[in-house]
Parts: sequence; C-alpha cells; structure tokens
Amino acid sequence: MEYAELQITSNFSFLKGASHPEELVEEAAKMGYSKIAITDHNTLAGIVRAHAAARKYEINIIPACRLNLQDGPSLLAYPQHSSGILFVAIPPDTLSANFDFETDFQNSLAEYKHNLNDQLYLAISRNYQGEDQKRMFRLTSLANQLRIPLVATNDVYYHTPERRELQDVLTCVREKCTIHAAGFHLFKNAERHLKTPEEMLRLYRQYPQALQNAVHIAQTCQFSLDSLKYVYPEEITNGARSPFEELTHLAWKGAHEIFGENLPQKIVDNINYELKFVKEMEYASYFLTVYDIVSFARRQKILCQGRGSAANSTICYCLGITSVDPTKFDLLFERFVSSARNEPPDIDVDFEHERREEVIQYIYNKYGRDRAAIVATVTQQRQKGAIRDVGKVMGLYVDTINRLSASIWEFTDEWFEGNRLTEQGLNPNDPLLRKVLSLTAQLMGFPRQLGQHTGGFVITQGKLTDLCPILNARMADRTNIEWNKDDIDTLGFLKIDILALGMLTCIRKGFDLAKQHYNLDLSMAKINEYDDPEVYKMISHADTIGVFQIESRAQQSMLPGLKPECFYDLVIEVAIVRPGPIQGDMVHPYLRRRNKEEVIKYPSKELEEILNKTLGVPLFQEQAMKIAIVAAGFTPTEADELRRSMATFKLKGMVTQFEKKLISGMVAKGYDEEFAKRIFKQLEGFGSYGFPESHAASFALLVYVSCWLKCYYPDVFAAALLNSMPMGFYQPAQIVIDARKHNVEVRPIDINYSYFDNTLEELVGKYHALRLGFRQIKGIRTEDIEALTTYRIKHYQNIHELLDVGVSLATMERLADADAFRSLGFDRRQALWEVSALADRPIALFKDQTA
Repeated sequence: MEYAELQITSNFSFLKGASHPEELVEEAAKMGYSKIAITDHNTLAGIVRAHAAARKYEINIIPACRLNLQDGPSLLAYPQHSSGILFVAIPPDTLSANFDFETDFQNSLAEYKHNLNDQLYLAISRNYQGEDQKRMFRLTSLANQLRIPLVATNDVYYHTPERRELQDVLTCVREKCTIHAAGFHLFKNAERHLKTPEEMLRLYRQYPQALQNAVHIAQTCQFSLDSLKYVYPEEITNGARSPFEELTHLAWKGAHEIFGENLPQKIVDNINYELKFVKEMEYASYFLTVYDIVSFARRQKILCQGRGSAANSTICYCLGITSVDPTKFDLLFERFVSSARNEPPDIDVDFEHERREEVIQYIYNKYGRDRAAIVATVTQQRQKGAIRDVGKVMGLYVDTINRLSASIWEFTDEWFEGNRLTEQGLNPNDPLLRKVLSLTAQLMGFPRQLGQHTGGFVITQGKLTDLCPILNARMADRTNIEWNKDDIDTLGFLKIDILALGMLTCIRKGFDLAKQHYNLDLSMAKINEYDDPEVYKMISHADTIGVFQIESRAQQSMLPGLKPECFYDLVIEVAIVRPGPIQGDMVHPYLRRRNKEEVIKYPSKELEEILNKTLGVPLFQEQAMKIAIVAAGFTPTEADELRRSMATFKLKGMVTQFEKKLISGMVAKGYDEEFAKRIFKQLEGFGSYGFPESHAASFALLVYVSCWLKCYYPDVFAAALLNSMPMGFYQPAQIVIDARKHNVEVRPIDINYSYFDNTLEELVGKYHALRLGFRQIKGIRTEDIEALTTYRIKHYQNIHELLDVGVSLATMERLADADAFRSLGFDRRQALWEVSALADRPIALFKDQTA
C-alpha cells in the first residue's frame, strides 16, 4: 500500500515550520514518496519553491494550504483542478475532561459536512501525547456518525528529527519567551518530522481506510503549477497589428526619429537581431507594455529612465525606454536576455519618487486591480538578526548578544571560528554558546516575513486569481501577490519594475525652477548633448556634494585620482567604486595605467578590442562575458550563465564547473594560466557586486545632468535638492553650507517670506537668493503651514494673527524654535516667550494686550 503525506508545514508558515520547502521535498523524494502536499498556514508563499524542487527531484506536490479560521476548526484545502477543492478538517490536539471532543468542534464539523458534503474529510494523526488511542477512537466514532471519511496525516513541521530544536526556538520567538519558560508552548516531542511511507503504514495499520483516503486525495488532486499559463495583456496594441508588428513598427519609427532617415548600419543590425529573438521568444507584448507605461509618464511630464541590463537593448533605446545610445557603447544583448534562461526579460524603469504613485495607479486603472498587482519580497534571516533571536531564546545576556552581533561580518562564516569568539572574550568551547551558534547557522536564510516589492508589477490578460494568490497591501488602492520575483521567474510570469529615484525628482524640480527664474527650457537630452569642460573640472575637484552617485566619501576620494574628462570616464567612475572591482583588484591597476604609472599590456589583439576602453582592466560585466566568449570559447548564453553562477545562492555548485571551462578554454587558446585565473577571480566579484556597463551608463547620464545643474545653477540645484529630500548622503544643513560656498545667499525661514518648499528670490550677484522653506522644520503640521501661507495676503504684523488664521500652538512653538519670527522683530528667545504666553490669551477688552 502506498501513502501520501498531506499535511506539511514549511518555514513559510513564519515562526512555525522549521524546514525550507526544498528540504522537505528533497527528504520526501529520498524516502520514496511520489506525491506530497505543502500546507502552509493561511499562505501559498512557499509552494513555488517546493514546485521547483519537485521538478528537480522528480516528485509531485499538491500546492495546498491550511486555513486557520476565526470561527471554526482549521481546514486543509487541496485544489483538484481549476474549480474544485477538497477539504480536510483538523481536530483539536487534546480531548476534554470527559475524553471527548468539545461540543463546539462537533457542531462546527457537522456544519462543514452540511455545506461541503463529499468534499470534506477528517484528519487523524498520532501526536504521541499519551491519549492517542482514545482520541483516534473518538475521531472514528465522530467520522462514522457524520459520515466523514478519515484521512491519515502526520502533521509535519520539519524534515528530520534534528530540526526539532530549531522548531522550539521559532516557537519561543513567536511566543516571546525563552526556552526555559516556554513550557506547553512547545510540541511535546520530536515526532513532527517527515516519516517514511513504511513507518506511516505501520503507525496506522488499524486505520487502513484512512491511509487509502490519503492516497485517493493525492491521486484526485491533479492540479499542478505547470498548468498555469501566463498570457500577456492585449490592451497594448491598437487592434490593427499583432503585438510583434506593433513593436516592429515602433522600433523602426523610433530609430528614424533619433538617427534620421539614414540609419547607422550598427543600429540596423542590432534591431534586426533583437526583433528576430523577440519574435522567437514571443516577448513583443512585454516590450509594448513597458513602452505604454513610459509613454504615459512622458505625457504627464514625469521624468523616467530605464536602467540596468535593459540598456543593452537597442530596441529599448529606440522605444525611449532607456537613454543609453547604442552607437556609443558596445552592447551585449545576451546580458539583457537569453533563450537559455527560459525566463522573461527584466526591464527596470526609474520614475520621479514623488510621482511614481501616479504611474502605479495608471497601471491599476488601465488593467484593473484584478489583473495587476505588485510582487512580494521575502525578508530573510541574516546573521545579525538570527544571532539575536536565538541568543534571546537561549537566555544569553544582552551584552553577550551585543558582542556576538557586533563581531559579525555579513556574508562570511568567519565568526563561527573559535578565534573570533575568543577576541570577544567568550569561551568557544562553552556548550551553550556552541548550541547558539549551531542553531543560528540553521536559522540563517529562513524567511521571516512577507513584504511588498519596491515596484515589481505582474500584469495578466485574465484574472490574477486564476494564476496566483493575491492580498490587499497596507497602502490604499494597492494589491499584492504572495510570490516574489524568483517565484514568478520560475513560472514564466511577466514582471515590470516601476522604481523610484529621488534624483529624477530633483532634476525635474530643477528644470522647473530654471524655467521660472532663468527662462530656460532644459531637458536631460539637451544637457547630455556634449561634454562641458567646466563640469568635469568641478567633478575632478570632488565638488560633488548632493549630486547623483558620485557624492559619497569613497567616490569623492576617487575623483581627484581619476580626473574624469569625458562622459565615459563618468561611466567608469560609477562602476569602479563597487565591491566587485575592489575585490577583484581592478581599481589600482586602472588608476596606475590612467596616470601613466604602469604600461598598458594586452594579452592578445582580440582582447585589446574588448579592453581598450578600460586600459586593459576588465571593469564591466559585459567585458568579462566577452572575454569568456572570445578567449575561452563560451557561447553568449554560457557566458551569461557563468556570470549568474557567481551568485551562489541562485546556482549553487556551478562555479567550479565554469571555472574549469574558462581556465582550460583560455589556456587552450594560448593564454597564460595566471591571467585566466585572474579573469575568473574578477568575474567572481562581478557576480554579486559588479555593474553592467549599460547600467553604469544609465546612471552616468543622471550624474552628468545633476553635476551640470550644480556647476552652472547652484541656486537652482540646492533648492531642487532640498525640495526632494529625503535622499542621498547629506543632511539639509550640509546642502545649505555647500550652496553658500558656491556664492548662493541663503536666507532663513520666516513666517512672512517662506513657503512650504524652499524658493528662489531676487538675484543677488550671479545667483538668486535661496529662501528656506517650512519643510525644513521637523515635526511641523502641513495643515498649519497651508493655513499660514493661504491667509498671508499681506505680511503678518503680530504673533496673534497666526493664531487667528488657525495655526496651532505646537506649530508656532516649532516656528519660534526655528527662529522664523525675525520679520516681526523677535529673536528666537523672544518668540518662544511670546508663543508660550498665547496659552493664556487675553480676550474682549484686553485683546491684543500682553498677558
């Protein structure tokens, strides 16, 4: 007789299950199961990972769920097909004092039977709690009485008995107690692990029908996630053309608008190559969907720009999705998308952060919240969080936990070594400490909570509920799905990233201020038409406080050495101050060669063509991929797989295989083995931290625009930057100090001159004076400021008038503390006294007299 386990809780039942879905599926396959069900509590968040593992281990899973209801016993729900569901009721773990189930449970079960009829079963489990025989007898009697078939389940919470300790820790975290005080919160034994089919047959030999029913349900439930067929939305064409014909038309139209009637041969070749690929993979609708969203933003005058690997696509440039000119860069389309990945392309588009919600609501309004939703993101346990959770549960002192947490280096395992513990004054051989570290290692990587992705959208032709579980987001008028980006990649769903970028908001506000005060019609395209030596002079002096990407201390320390002189130097600057190039020892060789302190050498002519732009040092992902193609005989798809394999959390175990292929391939072509190993080391750094050249170029466009604004209009730039806060590395006070250094007069906040935003006043010398706005005062009420500015027809003459127009005392205190009453003749101290006196305000005959 066979058996199928139908009640398995994974760690996606947060702080309940103690095993990953992949671990449960792998263990079940080892035990000889042909089919199991993953039944997480009130969620389907983990079933895609179980489904992916089931493909690997050639086992079938039922994507099920446990519904914990507020007004009745819990139910296990199993989809038979697209419209039918079987339910299994879960009885209480214990009996009453009369060795029977409570009346409420019996009545609820009868109600379930009345409503669900033949779709209802009743779970029977051995809990090893001393009264299993009595409980199972009562369940049999109740099942016979209500004519509900019994189903044998093991109520699994972890894949092996060893995980029981971790499950106890998770229970303590959930219940906010230590392991010493957990008591009856914990399971009574370690029997909630996955058992072999043979063991389950032995345990339930007295209930053969319950075993048969488990197999029957497994055989009946044929629904699989493989049956989900994602269909792109149809609203993206005008009806006269197919999606591919529409894309072809728009691509060539955009190309002619940009390059004129006679297109460069490189553009023609790129478009033809990419269109052929898009047609084969049926991705036309995806490009059109992104084009539609970007077109909406442009119509609404919302600044936007595609970034990331999408900038490797000439079609994206011709459609206006990205701004990286393919004639200026040697693009590698396979870095963007390849047939071997078997997943849709991924286009990230940045929008002004203050107006992104307009774009999001456009998507919801166009497609409906039943067809569009934001993907989820799974917050995982990292080292610091895991050590704190386990340490508290195990009863470590707070200072010990703090020492351990402070000594952890993220993304390394060095802190497990005895020397690291000894450095913190701890005994590495202490049994309790060793147990804490062991449990921490198991807990790392566990999902902790489900959140909302920053902007990844799934849009479907039919209803989302036909494809994935959905839920309302906390924010009004937003809908989420329960699966993250890796899950929808596994299933082949379309995702569009609608991201926010504060610098785009700053640039837009800067353009508006330049139009208002200098009568300039600025655009990013106009500013990027040519390289201005004055802008690069400012950058080389590291005068970059507040600009995009190159404003950090690390970037500022690099700029005087790099001395950027052209746009491509900015591309390099954006990419070089990253962990990948630093770990791969690329930074200093590049600087030495740029400053002519080191001879530039190329191992071969073919590599010189790839590396000449970066002086023989591979700085970009595309370059490393091209080296693998040219020097080691990789196909473009294999080169991309090599890059992806470096992110070991995605393709674990693939690195060694590619390392041998790369080194042996380069040696076979006559390259030095040490050079081949160095190339692999550099690519290894790229895998997690490196920049694609296209991404760096997209960012460099914004770097130059922000630097140009700061160089020529520091008043405009400072006002726009302050009005776009919070963003960047610097506090408003530092922005103000920097503006003064650039000869901009900065005027204080004043109740008679300031508005909510920072504004520009009359010209003082070369630039307009910058008047600080009320937004710079922390904790101030927007409603009060609206009242203050709305009723300020003429200047306020005394402090009582503010109270008359509806400004609260709390806001007036903050205004006084910000020294905003100078135009009334009050310094900060006097203003604070006057505001405090308003609490005892004279009226009638004594009106306007001081208290």
